[in-house]
Order: sequence, then C-alpha cells, then structure tokens
Amino acid sequence: MSSNTDETHGEVIRVSEKGQATIPKELRERFGIETPGKVFVHEEDGRIVVEPLPSVKEMRGVHAERYEKGEVLERLREMKDEDLRAEREHDDAQHG
Repeated sequence: MSSNTDETHGEVIRVSEKGQATIPKELRERFGIETPGKVFVHEEDGRIVVEPLPSVKEMRGVHAERYEKGEVLERLREMKDEDLRAEREHDDAQHG
C-alpha cells in the first residue's frame, strides 16, 4: 500500500491486540512527534484526536494556555516519573 497521509485521504493502520497503533513516519515527521515520545490523545466532536505533546518546559511557556487546568502537564510529569522509575528498576535488575 502506498503511503498517502494527506488530510483528505488518510491511511489505514493496524491496531494490535493490546490496542497499540503506529503513527505513520510521514505524519510523525510532519508534526514533530519524537520516538520514543508521548502524544496527547482525546475525544473531540466524536473523533479520536492525537496531538503532539510538547515537553514540560514548552508547556510552561507559550503553549501553557492550551492545556486545561494543568491536567496534561501533571500527567506528563507522572509519566516522566514512571519512566525514571522503570529505568532504575531495569538498571537494578541488570546490575543486581
């Protein structure tokens, strides 16, 4: 299948048994989604919306007003803490 990811045609992607879907490379590059990285997924007008998520530093700056009551910022901090905890556990398992 050729990669056709413009706004009018989109692209069909698979969803795994775990509910995972891969954002096509062309779209990741176009929207600046880093890998590994995080995106903000929410419902809007009956559709699932996937938005690039700026860094914590960026969210405190010019983008801050876009994120309701700091909920996204707080969740991003929680995810960062979870990532750090998982890295420590992985390091401990390999060195312990």
